[in-house]
Amino acid sequence: MTPSFDDRDGWIWFDGHFVPWREARLHVLSHGLHYASAVFEGERAYGGRIFRLRQHTERLFNSARIMGFDIPFSAEAIDAACEETLRRNGLTDAYIRPVAWRGSERLAVSARGGGTHIAIAAWPWPNLFGEDRMRGIALAMAPWRRPSPETAPTEAKASGLYMTGTLSKHAAEEAGFDDALMLDWKGDVAEATGANAFFVFDGEVHTPAPIGFLDGITRRAVMELARACQMKVVERTIAPEEIGRAEEVFLTGTAAEVTPVRRIGDQDFTPGRVTETLVAGYARIVRMNEALPVA
Repeated sequence: MTPSFDDRDGWIWFDGHFVPWREARLHVLSHGLHYASAVFEGERAYGGRIFRLRQHTERLFNSARIMGFDIPFSAEAIDAACEETLRRNGLTDAYIRPVAWRGSERLAVSARGGGTHIAIAAWPWPNLFGEDRMRGIALAMAPWRRPSPETAPTEAKASGLYMTGTLSKHAAEEAGFDDALMLDWKGDVAEATGANAFFVFDGEVHTPAPIGFLDGITRRAVMELARACQMKVVERTIAPEEIGRAEEVFLTGTAAEVTPVRRIGDQDFTPGRVTETLVAGYARIVRMNEALPVA
């Protein structure tokens, strides 16, 4: 049985200091808990090196700015803390989670003048969909949609934006699927509950333009890789009616890495040459900790 996340050995970096894992606590009246004023990152280390660490740190700071609060450390300090958290816990291949939130100094819709806290944890975590993911995962169509940029801070990796992802993934799992494919507020294809989506049409790699959802760091790395492999990459609006004519489908994300899709709803797909090439290529570039040059 997987141990609870509050009952583990190890160290968590918390507001500039390392504390024993079980002692990394926040107050029940924290603003981040009640009003979702929290942002976070998901990062992976391969062979002791965190893939695209600075890009993740910069996105964390940008998310905080969008949410209206400042992180009281420099980007250099956060990079160093992520690396030291990995080292302090004796990990080389691991998942790293920085999270920043408004504290308990103020508890009302307005939290101006309140304090900001930040913590960084790291733990071993294999691919989100397990060791047999290469057979392909099954996606249900989500009952919820991603919001319009006019109704939510969709360019931030903010905790509140994951509510509909959780609800959609639970519904998918209850129906026997692995995850869910979400549409945007207009009814066009957006992403999975925590990963970006790609479709292969006529040998070309197509992906929804990131409007209303995150332009993932793994997404961008895989697009660079595809171009370096002489593949044409197209960002555009994709209607759900187009899904059925895709030759291959795959997801990308820090947790998912590159994961083939074998089914969406009642439509079946077979992972093929494009997906296999990008799965293998991504495994190589994360170990090198750099992307291949763009062709």
